[in-house]
Amino acid sequence: MRGMKDYYEILGVSRDASPEEIKKAFRRLALKYHPDRNPGDKEAEEKFKEINEAYACLSDPEKRRQYDQFGTTFGEGPGFGPFTTTFSDVFEDLFEDFFGVFTGRRTPRPQKGEDLRYNLTINLKEAAFGTEKIIEIPKTEACGDCAGTGSAGRKPSLCPTCKGTGQVRYQQGFFTIAKTCGRCHGSGHVIGDPCKKCNGTGYVSRMKALSVKIPAGVETGSRLRVRGEGERGQNGGPPGDLYVYITVEEHPFFKRDGNDIRCEVPISFPQAVLGGEIEVPTLDGITKLKIPPGTSSGTEFVLKGKGIQKLHGHSRGNQIVKVFIDVPKKLTPRQRELIEELARITGEDTEKSFMDKIKNLFS
Repeated sequence: MRGMKDYYEILGVSRDASPEEIKKAFRRLALKYHPDRNPGDKEAEEKFKEINEAYACLSDPEKRRQYDQFGTTFGEGPGFGPFTTTFSDVFEDLFEDFFGVFTGRRTPRPQKGEDLRYNLTINLKEAAFGTEKIIEIPKTEACGDCAGTGSAGRKPSLCPTCKGTGQVRYQQGFFTIAKTCGRCHGSGHVIGDPCKKCNGTGYVSRMKALSVKIPAGVETGSRLRVRGEGERGQNGGPPGDLYVYITVEEHPFFKRDGNDIRCEVPISFPQAVLGGEIEVPTLDGITKLKIPPGTSSGTEFVLKGKGIQKLHGHSRGNQIVKVFIDVPKKLTPRQRELIEELARITGEDTEKSFMDKIKNLFS
């Protein structure tokens, strides 16, 4: 092949390279020397022409056979015009990814629909035991008046601008570029008598009632995924998903601590001194709690299994009850008399007793 271009050398592949290896080398080099990436670089432009020429030959089995045997492809001399079909096929995805355009006819890719978000507020008891909520979300569906065609009368006709291809081609430098037709937006059809209900889109929006199961143990920030309840897909693609974000309301009595809950319950001075039994609210209802004699203010008691169920589990946390002595703000004369008598019997003057203890600490 003396005097002829060595297409294998241009692409940097061996003579027994597979079609896939040739295609891979071509894509890599074409992207590297593409004129849009090397504006004003004549050397890169020439290199790009050679790469295209080499690939146009070696990617065609018959042309490659002739080239290997005779060093040429009969009836076709070297040269570079607008994109060939083979070149276009290889670069459709490349141009669409890097330049926002593509070079040949292509069926629109199926696209998954957009995901939807719904913010849901529940109370603490619902979070603890789980619940089921009915929510409403916006959905798009085929218009019933036009059966999704977008046309009120006759069927959509071929777009006169793109002749039904959905694309408009134009020459730009070395390339024949195809872009989505602006008149039919890529559908290849135009509607002369648009449906009044959907304004020719073929789709209408409505609110859909949906039952959502909230598992026990969720907390603020938990996210639930409902598959297929998002926006509809495009070009035959699957619908998106619905994500339900949970907010748990603050409870006026209980405070959540992981899977445990905490609360504070008052006891009287006699109950603290003598002991007794009090009623304590829980998520399951009222329960009894024994207070031992001599209980100090701030003592905590644990009610096992009275907390929140673990998410995706069966066990429950605990309820921690902190008691405090409820000191009365006002005393009746008789109550005051009894308290004073108790102080005399125990030999304690409140202020003096406290100071005596302090002095003993430093003596």
